Amino acid sequence: MRSLIICLFLTTPVAAQDRMDAAAFDAHVTGRTITFRTAQNPSFGVERYLPGRRVMWSTFDGTCAYGVWFESKGDICFRYEDDPEHKCWAIYDEPGGIRGVFTNVPNGTEIFEIPDREDPLICNDLSS
Repeated sequence: MRSLIICLFLTTPVAAQDRMDAAAFDAHVTGRTITFRTAQNPSFGVERYLPGRRVMWSTFDGTCAYGVWFESKGDICFRYEDDPEHKCWAIYDEPGGIRGVFTNVPNGTEIFEIPDREDPLICNDLSS
């Protein structure tokens, strides 16, 4: 019996992942500017989360886009101007910040919030 308990313990995830719904995501992001990285790219992009579920995304090459976010089938999805395809992510609340897994394609990109870092948005293509 003891062997069975040890075996179950070793095969069970240590910490359950908390998938965020729209309310939790909204509480975490609204009013913030969050910098994201991937395992391969330490500077994936920056997103400013505005009131009313509006966003502004910026890559580090100076390309920006306005958009909106919404919940769909448990994912947090983004629709940006001039792009008809929604970008959907499974968002998880983790100790080091949020983690997103792109769900539009199998084995999609995984992004990570960089805590305590708020890079400015660089928007060469938007007029003010």
